[in-house]
Amino acid sequence: MLCFRGYIYINFGMTLEERIKNSTTSIFKAVFPNTTNHYDTLFGGTAMHLMDEVAFITATRFSRQIMVTVSSDRIDFKKPIPAGTIIELVGKVNHVGNTSLKVNVEIYIEQMYASGRELAVHGDFTFVAIDENKKPVQVIK
Repeated sequence: MLCFRGYIYINFGMTLEERIKNSTTSIFKAVFPNTTNHYDTLFGGTAMHLMDEVAFITATRFSRQIMVTVSSDRIDFKKPIPAGTIIELVGKVNHVGNTSLKVNVEIYIEQMYASGRELAVHGDFTFVAIDENKKPVQVIK
């Protein structure tokens, strides 16, 4: 068992698949005009910021260690994200190495007053686990 700020996590008995499932992170946001460009769509940089944040949370939930972003591999903007919509960001670990892991993040668009959703953006982020001296350590202990 691992105790982290008063919460108990049982990491050592979980399979890799269970750890991935338990670390999958989903966050919803409303897209307001103050986050959009002159085309009334979400700034690309804002989307990337939100994606990196979700990827960081996902990586940290998976490893329960200090994680730092080392790269964003490919971010594909498939559809514009208009003001007045709801977005869901979903992060999921898709590769685990010795000291690093990759997290795929997808952004889905939902209209506020209609059902259905569609994929707008997706990308991969690589994180490295580090110790208090900022040296790489194993992702899974």
